[in-house]
Amino acid sequence: MQASELSSAADCGDRLPAAIRATRLIFLVSGIGMAAWAPMVPYAKSRLGLDDASLGLALLAFGGGSMVAMPLMGWLVHRFGCRRVIGTGGMLLCLALPCLAVAPSLPLLVLTLLYFGATLGAVDVAMNAHAVAVEKQAGRALMSGFHGLFSLGGLGGAAGMSLLLAAGLPLAVAAGAIALLLAIIVAAQWNGLFDDAGDDGGHAMAFGLPRGIVLVLGLLCFASFLAEGAMLDWSAVLLRDFRGFAPASAGIGYACFSVAMAAGRLTGDRAIQRFGPVLAVRLGASVAAGGLLLAALAPWPASALAGFVLVGLGAANIVPVMFGAAGRLPGVAPAISIATVTALGYAGLLSGPALIGFLAHASSLPAALAAVAGLLLLVAASARVVRR
Repeated sequence: MQASELSSAADCGDRLPAAIRATRLIFLVSGIGMAAWAPMVPYAKSRLGLDDASLGLALLAFGGGSMVAMPLMGWLVHRFGCRRVIGTGGMLLCLALPCLAVAPSLPLLVLTLLYFGATLGAVDVAMNAHAVAVEKQAGRALMSGFHGLFSLGGLGGAAGMSLLLAAGLPLAVAAGAIALLLAIIVAAQWNGLFDDAGDDGGHAMAFGLPRGIVLVLGLLCFASFLAEGAMLDWSAVLLRDFRGFAPASAGIGYACFSVAMAAGRLTGDRAIQRFGPVLAVRLGASVAAGGLLLAALAPWPASALAGFVLVGLGAANIVPVMFGAAGRLPGVAPAISIATVTALGYAGLLSGPALIGFLAHASSLPAALAAVAGLLLLVAASARVVRR
């Protein structure tokens, strides 16, 4: 190894603790920023006088913005480095929240949601590419813990915005307060971030159809994200219509899933370090499939809640391991492969609830959720694809 390479390695080693801390906080920022929008949705519906159909179409712009941005962001990270994309995307994300709070018409709300989704997509791709570089430098599993901070941010963002609104703050003021906090965090972590994505000169294309191992990883992420989307959109319906829960309390199912997923991710690095990524994915997907089957087929209310907990625990570390595997593929720039896998995963999150709805209409919701469990069993059977 040449002297310049030794110096570069030593410099990265010295900066590693700060880089780990910065990565954790950027994941937290992303989770808070995404979840802070959820309590704002009813306000947007009321302010603009939207019906359910109009609101649903408008909300598609959020996912559409992310999907469109992700492939391009992979190239930008490869071209300009993680630090610039995270810093710029993070600041633009902060600006989106107060804009969402005051959008005065449906067309402007749609444009703002496209912008919001694009900024979140930029941060998502860049922070995962940065996480791969940090994990590679550290020589140990860190990705699940990073995603655990995203999950905690999701819980904190929704709760924090709700508390500010319950305290009587105007929507724009509450959104501005959260945006200011996030901007301060992003700015404070600038120096801790690595400048590049830690790639080795792999091939980079801004656009292109996924193929080979990248396509396989993307499809596995599609199935895992589809299961997460099922919990978000259908868990309350299952509890209300099939397990006798009152409408006001049916949301406890998703809460059980979310808390279990956060706990699974925060403890996942130790499990992956001990058992390896293949066994972690195989066991996790199997546990998640078992949880879905328990929730869908057992007739008791408590069994449904227990099933949702198992889905959260089992699915917690599948996506982090997949992203880590995508970032280690030889001959492909990490940011490009992560962007591709992330986009396919988000496609599952966005289209999954509709697919489940079609299946439920043709048969029943429990049967549709059992079909999702079958997809998770395919993920378990394909776990060897993430071998280091």
